[in-house]
Amino acid sequence: MRGALARLCGCEAPDVTIDPPYEVVFADFARDGLCAYSTYSVAPSGARLLGAIDAEAVLRLVDRAFGGPGEAPRPCPRELPMSADLIVQRIEMILAAQLGQTLGSASGGRPIIQPLRRDCDLAQLQVYAPATRLAVLDIAVSEGTRAPWPIRIALPLTALAVLTGIATEPATPVRDVAPADPGGEPFAAMPLTITALLIDTRLPLHVVSQLEPGQVLNLPIARQVPLVAGKHGIGHGTIGAVDDRVAIQITRLA
Repeated sequence: MRGALARLCGCEAPDVTIDPPYEVVFADFARDGLCAYSTYSVAPSGARLLGAIDAEAVLRLVDRAFGGPGEAPRPCPRELPMSADLIVQRIEMILAAQLGQTLGSASGGRPIIQPLRRDCDLAQLQVYAPATRLAVLDIAVSEGTRAPWPIRIALPLTALAVLTGIATEPATPVRDVAPADPGGEPFAAMPLTITALLIDTRLPLHVVSQLEPGQVLNLPIARQVPLVAGKHGIGHGTIGAVDDRVAIQITRLA
């Protein structure tokens, strides 16, 4: 990890410490404050990993990338700028490579780990059920006298057993069922309602009680609008217009 992170830290290898793993349920994984959450796929097992990086750490790296001293703005913004996305992608690739090597040495083969999705809103990723039991590693990256910045990696206990070969729970038989073909019948003609969530905001009760026709509410629209089918996120898009109609350009799929 030290050598892999050196390029992000001014070509000087930082100190990296890893605390003993601990267990939480997914509903308790999120912490207060802005974070960059990322999901990863693990082939061939199909497991999903979850990573979290504090926004302050990302903003410090962004400031350094643009020639600054590596300081995060105060106060911290409510969302990460577009420039931070590139830094998060680089950290994702580093973590994917390091985890692939580590898990490979433990399980006898080298799994292929790829970043899938990222979002500052953990609920938008919909990666696990709220009651899913997770094994969590806290990684602290320290650069000289600066405050260390944390990285958290989590994966379900069931996936941990598959990747390491160490049983954590009694094995449950799984039927080998081929995936359904969405292009074949009877599924191809099945109608689905796709919802694009443009605005999700809160208003004080006294404002709602005084709403009148013609009143204008200033509502921010997110850069990335989530697309939902039923209760499942299927992707994200940006708002635009085509032939005088509101349109959404899909930027990524789940």
